[in-house]
Amino acid sequence: MATANKNLSEYDKATIPNAKNFRFGIVVSEWNDTITEGLYKGAYNTLIDCGAKDENIIRWDVPGSFELIYGSKKMQEHRVHAVIAIGCVIQGETKHFDFVCEGVTQGIKDLNVLHDTPVIFCVLTDNNMEQSLARSGGKHGNKGTEAAIAAIKMAELRSK
Repeated sequence: MATANKNLSEYDKATIPNAKNFRFGIVVSEWNDTITEGLYKGAYNTLIDCGAKDENIIRWDVPGSFELIYGSKKMQEHRVHAVIAIGCVIQGETKHFDFVCEGVTQGIKDLNVLHDTPVIFCVLTDNNMEQSLARSGGKHGNKGTEAAIAAIKMAELRSK
């Protein structure tokens, strides 16, 4: 597994652009909210730690991960420098998992190709709740932190 020997919460602030002049949108799925709230906290705290101002971070909630696509598209219209799409899809007994994961992945990719505001993919697609907990503030750190660092770097790239 990719995160077996990596803590997702580790970053070197000296290598990260200062986020004080950027606005960020965070779109959070309400489904599996124990996980998505942990991811949000990781993203939000990292943005603040890297210089972002609280008033320059906009949060919107959407019902599920599939709705992240529309929420992120609408967030792009709000003059943000980057959007972070936060969700969690856990494998079940049906193919629903495959359809949602594929749709969300392609939808976020499409937003990045079609629009000028980067959308960061922070959607966990795990086999079970234990794996999701480990990546949303548990033993592997927090994927939300990693997404915030990506958002800052992409906002910097967009501003060039």
